[in-house]
Amino acid sequence: MRSRPPADPRRDRGQATAEIAAALPALAVVLALCLAAIQAVAAHLACVDAARAGARALARGDDQAAVLGTVAAAAPPGAAAAVTRSGGYARVEVTARVRLGPGFPAPVEVGGRAATPLEEGGPSAAPPDDGRAAARPEAGPEGPP
Repeated sequence: MRSRPPADPRRDRGQATAEIAAALPALAVVLALCLAAIQAVAAHLACVDAARAGARALARGDDQAAVLGTVAAAAPPGAAAAVTRSGGYARVEVTARVRLGPGFPAPVEVGGRAATPLEEGGPSAAPPDDGRAAARPEAGPEGPP
């Protein structure tokens, strides 16, 4: 039985470089998708936090301008808020369009909703809103209040 002659080490020269060059673009795409997903999740969480803070403020009796200010402080820039008070609950819905980055298609819409029971002696004595009061709060500092 014959054995193979030892491989010429010069033939393998540059093999690792070629493999890395082929894998690097795929790695870059995976990294970009991960970063875009993290950005979308962060915006969603900011919308949920803003809706929760707004619902608490509305439930304790703050006026609509104060509630929208509270929402704007916690919401992502350019977010829209809908505020309602009905059925014994203060409800706030916050939505925002998030651009995931260059080269991605249209922005993704994320949002959050919160409902909090109205507090005793607060706005429950007032008649419920007939419709939804919607506004686009000004972009405030990011993060919860």
